[in-house]
Amino acid sequence: MVESYKLMKKKKTLYTTLILVVFFAVLIWSVYGVLIRDTNWSKIGSAKEVWEAVTRFFPPEWAYTLKLAKPTLDTFLIAVLGTFIALILSVPVAWFAARNFTPFFPVTYPLGRLVMTISRSVHEIVWALIFVAAVGLGPFAGIIALSMRSIGFTSKLTAEQIENIDYRPIEAIRAVGGNPMQVFFYATIPQVLPQFIGTAIFQWDINIRRATIIGIVGGGGLGLVFSQKMAAYQYAQATACLLAILLLVLVGEYTSTRLRTLIQ
Repeated sequence: MVESYKLMKKKKTLYTTLILVVFFAVLIWSVYGVLIRDTNWSKIGSAKEVWEAVTRFFPPEWAYTLKLAKPTLDTFLIAVLGTFIALILSVPVAWFAARNFTPFFPVTYPLGRLVMTISRSVHEIVWALIFVAAVGLGPFAGIIALSMRSIGFTSKLTAEQIENIDYRPIEAIRAVGGNPMQVFFYATIPQVLPQFIGTAIFQWDINIRRATIIGIVGGGGLGLVFSQKMAAYQYAQATACLLAILLLVLVGEYTSTRLRTLIQ
């Protein structure tokens, strides 16, 4: 018994050492490849030039912040609508992707998992570029992009919650003659709904940040204004946009934290 424990401990130590060696080897290789080999240090300015470039952004143009009310509201609404559409679309996807409730396993389960994978694999900026090309610049493209990006995360967590529900209420309703619809509404939804609401709040909080990013590629809101100011070299106004983005993210963080606390 003691010998077996010592052997197991030696194997664990060996595996840990091997993982650390591989990690540091990859780290050194990355530093060499990115910072040494692929970086042209001769084109990087001096400390004085870097400082001068940074000071162009300060102080921000405080008067311009008054003009950012509408873009800030647009960003907020893009996050709200994008999250709402994603929640609606994620319900059938989660239903298909849950092993214990999928209607026809050989077809619907792989289909649900495929939609989840595609949604989570494609970055929100890529989704935004696709829909900006399809429907043009503006908030509508941003809303659709956020929806497509959010379906995968929301449906994945919801499907896992459905797979881990307590079967005793389901069996009780079936025992008294309940049909599948009654089982779904009276045994499944009450167990999944609190976690689903928590996921929705968390997803909305994430989408506030995403809404500012996709705006840079034409998705509307503060991100679009920031991109335009940077392109026009109006750095003080760009800093004002960054402050508005920071304020919006802080408000979203505080609100989502309070809402999650209330439903727990």
